[in-house]
Amino acid sequence: MEFSELITRRYSVRAYRPDPVEDEKLQGVLEAARLAPTAANRQPFQLIVIHTAGREKELKRIYNADWFTRAPLIICACSVPAQGWSRKDGKNYSDVDVAIVMDHLVLAATDAGLGTCWIGAFDPDAAREVLGLPEGVEPIAFTPLGYPADQPRPKRRKALSELVRYERW
Repeated sequence: MEFSELITRRYSVRAYRPDPVEDEKLQGVLEAARLAPTAANRQPFQLIVIHTAGREKELKRIYNADWFTRAPLIICACSVPAQGWSRKDGKNYSDVDVAIVMDHLVLAATDAGLGTCWIGAFDPDAAREVLGLPEGVEPIAFTPLGYPADQPRPKRRKALSELVRYERW
């Protein structure tokens, strides 16, 4: 698929078929995430692949939407700030790195015919507990991963002229 078609086809899937995700597709999506650029190539992230079957109740503690656990898999992208690169003013880029990793993952999933939905409005304390995250590991984003059972709605985006400035503010 051409890149322009890929970014147009990606949407936030909120309904999933129960069909399992083939291991080859999962590995392809994870490989795309692994290849994402990170500041100073530090790769300060970890991905947790979670099978939802039998874990729906505890996973809903993290994000309480029925569709969240209907996909066969959920992926949690975590940052490890101590491993991240920091700018001179102290700004740690590990969260930015994880965002790039998630974007690669989401686009690779779309290319493979899979659906995702970037979730940031989750309960971080529940995520730490349910996933057994050690000290120093921060959950940044979740996404279900599975075959869509819905159709995309028209995208609403601001005009480019509202989002881009040239040379100065």
